[in-house]
Parts: sequence; structure tokens; C-alpha cells
Amino acid sequence: MMKQNTFKSNEGRARLEEWYQAFMKKVDVPVSSAEIQTSFGNNHLLIAGNESNPPLICLHAMLTGSSFLLSEIQILTKQYRLILPELPGQSIKGIERRLSYNDDSFPDWLDEIMTGLGIEKTDLLGVSLGGFAALRFAITRPEKVNKMILLVPAGIVRGAVFKGLAKMAIPTVLFKMNPSEKNLRTVLSSLITTWDDDWVNYMGDTIQYFNPDLRVPPLAKDEELRKLRIKTLVIGAENDISFPGIPMIDRVKLLVPDAETELIKNSNHCPPTTQEFRQWLDERITRFLN
Repeated sequence: MMKQNTFKSNEGRARLEEWYQAFMKKVDVPVSSAEIQTSFGNNHLLIAGNESNPPLICLHAMLTGSSFLLSEIQILTKQYRLILPELPGQSIKGIERRLSYNDDSFPDWLDEIMTGLGIEKTDLLGVSLGGFAALRFAITRPEKVNKMILLVPAGIVRGAVFKGLAKMAIPTVLFKMNPSEKNLRTVLSSLITTWDDDWVNYMGDTIQYFNPDLRVPPLAKDEELRKLRIKTLVIGAENDISFPGIPMIDRVKLLVPDAETELIKNSNHCPPTTQEFRQWLDERITRFLN
């Protein structure tokens, strides 16, 4: 676990806090917040949905936060009680520590969150880096997971390094040198699917104000995936340069005994931020969990 300055300046921190609240305003369902004390620090989380509904713990992507994810999946509160902890080091509301990818830090952290909430077993949803965290938890604590949904997850396959450099790394450096709309479009053209102004401008600000985390999550071993006996839904994106959807689904089908898969056609790593896609995702997750 690394303690570091997650944000480049107090001004940047304030700007990212504004974005967190802006995405909270997109949420049309009642939401409460809580703080869970863990050995990693005091962890903020959001809770949405009726207490009588079954819990679904939802882990957001790198450099976003729980309000961002909740704004996209809030329709799920019709049937589930959504619990959205801030990933340490990856959210303006998160603990300012980045967890190791090479030990049990993520599973230990999530275990403490569940203990603090009094949850013994749960369904689990993870997106991108949150998918990596969910998968590591399921591998190390299988008795605590009912079913698991992984949306464009890290940790199963990895894209080509040189393609990533050409499509993302070099344009990001150019954007930092000259933060114009043209350069931002170049950075995000291979990352996002829907050109949503809020998401696009937020991502531009993350490049400007977050200190980057350049580590790459390791891939799950074949034997770990073969031993996974949790019913799992893996959703990949066809044009994802970070975690390519077709190779991901091929590996899951080959190794994970109880897996279902879906491929989002014509999608980059960030799936569409449209009402049509949100409705499809809700129906697919609900069908899987039920």
C-alpha cells in the first residue's frame, strides 16, 4: 500500500470534488452516505435502494468515484440495494492510499467494508479496475460472493502495449502540454464510446489534476480462473484497446466453469452513456442475478 499525494494541487482537488457533486445531481433516487473504518483508513461509500432489497456491492473504475458509477446504474435500485465504496486512491472521496495489485490488499479492504456493514455474503459488480478488485475478492473469498458481474474488467486480458502508447499515452502527454479540446478529443477518441460533455470534460480534468497511477494490474492465473466456482457474468467491449473484449470472452469461456459472457458491439473501453444502454445493462444484470 502506497501513501502518496493523489492530487496535484488543492485547486485540482476542489475541481474534482465539484465533478463528484455534479454527477450526484444526476442521481434521481434516494441516496445516503456512510463512513466505514478500515485498517486502510476511513472509507466513504454511497448506499442507494430499499434496505429490504438484496445487496449489490458495486466497485467503480479507476479515477472516477461512486457518484459517477451510480449515475449510470441507478435503475438497478428498483430491485437491489446498491452499496458503492470509494476505491482507495482512485476517487476524490477515497482514502489517499493506492493499494497494491500484487497481494491481498484489495480483498482485505473489501472484506473490512463488508464486515463494517454487517454483510456476510453479497452479489458483486466491478467495472474496469473495480472489476479487477471484484475478481481478486472472488478468487480469495469465494464463500462471500453469491454471483459476480464484471464489466470491461482489468485482470483477465491486456491490450497491446504499442497500440496503447500510440492511442492513449502519447496523446495524453500532448494534451497536458496543450489542453485544447482538439487534443482532448484525440486522447479520448479510443477510450469513450458516447461523446458525453460531462464525462469528457471530467476525464480531461482527471488528466490535469490526478497524479497518474501507471501500474498495470496483473492477469489472473489460469488455475485461479479454473477454480472459480462463482456464477459470473463477464461483459467485454469489442473495441477496447486496454482489455480487448473478444480475447477476454474467449479466455473466460475456456477457463471459467460457470461463466456467462456478453460482447458490447462497437464499444470502446467506456461503454455507451445512453439511456438505451443503461436499460439493456439493467435488464442483463437483473436476468443474470435472478
